[in-house]
Amino acid sequence: MTQRPAPPSLHDVLVERVGAAIVQGQHPAGSRLITAELAEGSSRGAGREAVRVLQSLGLVRVRRKTGVEVQPPSEWNVHAPEVIRWRLAGPGRDAQLRELSQLRGAIEPLAARLAADHASEDHRRDLVAAVMDMARTEHDADGAVYLSADVRFHRTLLAASGNAMFAALGSVVEAVLTGRTRHDLMPHDANPLAVRWHQDVAFAIAGGRPGEAEAAMGLIVAEADDAMRAAAGH
Repeated sequence: MTQRPAPPSLHDVLVERVGAAIVQGQHPAGSRLITAELAEGSSRGAGREAVRVLQSLGLVRVRRKTGVEVQPPSEWNVHAPEVIRWRLAGPGRDAQLRELSQLRGAIEPLAARLAADHASEDHRRDLVAAVMDMARTEHDADGAVYLSADVRFHRTLLAASGNAMFAALGSVVEAVLTGRTRHDLMPHDANPLAVRWHQDVAFAIAGGRPGEAEAAMGLIVAEADDAMRAAAGH
């Protein structure tokens, strides 16, 4: 029997509700939050734990005597998957998509070049397996299987670069790809060129051809940016 996921804890529910409200502008920078009010309907302990999580994300600061203060966007941990998800779900979606596309454009082509020199046999095998799964499900590109394969490809690519700081961005890229599907910015039928370019990257890395891997990865991130802009009506 398939085990059902555990229901979210009280503090997880509070983090989700209050974090989204902050990121989406319902609690402007400088406003004060009352822990007791945050925990309304639950325990004070859950409220305090939620505040600790929000503080770790840079969304709030706890001041002695004055309480919990909402921080400006300049203080947010913008690489946190939660913050990315909340921005994509709110009025800041366009800015978030633009920034994420710029980040990917700067990082992923270089990661592909490095991966052609540093990828392990396991990395090479995983990249090829991921693109095969993408090709198999390209006519259901907004479905869970294609998304899983796409995420696996990009996470493996970053890890294969041999650069630990690039690898740490795996959760950021996963949040982008997941958000693209969740917010209906992914077509049902994948662009066949994009699928082919993923294959080109995988086989260039497997064959140790850094220039080809970098060029194909540049085409992928440019196409993704254009496709998301078109889907968002820009």
